[in-house]
Amino acid sequence: MNHEPNDKGLSTSAQTVRITVNGTCDSHAVMPRTHLIDFLREDLGLKGSHLGCEHGVCGACTVQLDGNIVRGCLVLAVQADGRRVDTIEGLSESGVIRDLQAAFIRHNALQCGFCTSGMLMAASELLDQKPKASREDVREWISGNYCRCTGYQAIVDAICEVLATRAQGVTA
Repeated sequence: MNHEPNDKGLSTSAQTVRITVNGTCDSHAVMPRTHLIDFLREDLGLKGSHLGCEHGVCGACTVQLDGNIVRGCLVLAVQADGRRVDTIEGLSESGVIRDLQAAFIRHNALQCGFCTSGMLMAASELLDQKPKASREDVREWISGNYCRCTGYQAIVDAICEVLATRAQGVTA
């Protein structure tokens, strides 16, 4: 890593990190204070996750880090060194959330689309970790993701449909 401390002992030069993003491992030079979401959007051109509140409250910047959702605005890119990051683009292209995306469309669980990627990332983790989640579990799980257009009813309906369908062993 290339770094030169400033008068406060903080590195001001780019550091080389090795990050696997959506299955592709590569080395990248990043500034130490670059947030993961900025790195993904600006350096890699992955615009699916959005930057909303920049305080970790809205959930628009939700991505997976080593299989668990995190707020991309609260994680530094250098913290992802040697780790795996999955974005909405990776989950979409792999088909992992095809049934979830289709349910969002059927239930009109997306309007402006700003929150949709974060909602889908959170819902995907819920489906993996709590396949027998109740409607109340779904509401609680996505409560950290804000949606100002649809309200939550349609989103909850879509997620519950996928839970029920997967529980029956049916895939889209």
